[in-house]
Amino acid sequence: MIYTCYEMIRDCRADRDEGWSHLAANYVPIIRKLLAHYRPARPVDAAALNRILTALRQPESELFLSLEPAPERWFVAELRQKVLASLEAPPPDISIDIETLAGALEPLTLVEKQCAWLESMLYTSAEAGAMLRMSPQTVEKIREKAGALIRGQSDSWRRTLLAENGVPLGRAASAAATAECFSAKIFLDVLDGRATWNGREQMERHVSRCWHCIDHFCRMVEVVELLRGVQPLRDAEAEPFRALLGIRASKPPAWKRWLAGGA
Repeated sequence: MIYTCYEMIRDCRADRDEGWSHLAANYVPIIRKLLAHYRPARPVDAAALNRILTALRQPESELFLSLEPAPERWFVAELRQKVLASLEAPPPDISIDIETLAGALEPLTLVEKQCAWLESMLYTSAEAGAMLRMSPQTVEKIREKAGALIRGQSDSWRRTLLAENGVPLGRAASAAATAECFSAKIFLDVLDGRATWNGREQMERHVSRCWHCIDHFCRMVEVVELLRGVQPLRDAEAEPFRALLGIRASKPPAWKRWLAGGA
């Protein structure tokens, strides 16, 4: 019997051990990938991972309050936000705010803005190219174009400006939602090829001028890659995280205990 993400969210919301056990086994690897990517200069330490898991089980956690039509990808996108919110973000040497960035990159197309924004999310040209189905060389040319536009609007600039400002830019974009902004389902429909031509055209008209939605779209692109090839933890690997979450150790089925006793 397959235990789905939908059932996990339902059970975590009801504070059932089954839900938390599934989360420990299946989503700790995702948290590790996120920490490794967004803190490249630091190893994934147990303390940071434990803090994030502990925060997820707090009553005020909003991670289990809603369900989207594609629950796992929605859940991972929201989990990603929780992980990034936990990261320290020291002020960059040279700052750029979201308004200045939006003004500088206004001439770019939607996909060009995505190329630039994925740089703020610390993805290389090769990684961004794979996500957007473009060649790394094309991504690099777009990023050079974006850099020139930003340089023309900024008092100070350097090539790594977007990457260095990624966390504050991401938080500003996430907080800038409006009533016209799209849900995760719309972006997933586009990524999955389910969107109609007219629906995609309407989406692009809004998203191309909305940095909240550009960020949201890029996060959903990222989620597709995050889930690719991820393997759940084995029981022995997951056990410390289950203990951290206060999950009671479950007895194996009677037939397994009988086999173990007869071995």
